[in-house]
Amino acid sequence: MALHRLGKDPESKNGGSPTVYYDDVSDNYLLQGWKVIDATRLEQLSISAHETVIEFPKRMMQFFPEVRRGGA
Repeated sequence: MALHRLGKDPESKNGGSPTVYYDDVSDNYLLQGWKVIDATRLEQLSISAHETVIEFPKRMMQFFPEVRRGGA
């Protein structure tokens, strides 16, 4: 499996997250972002034990190839 970093948030402090990765084996994206810990927000979601929720800024959408090309 090879992960390919597609883009890192240019506005992120200290060069940290968020980051978009592409997994060329699963053909899925991996997103690194801010862990959501606010109980009010989390109680509005149905999250399975094997899942997590991250917050991801709109400005990062530019790194998805489908967005850059204007479609899938």
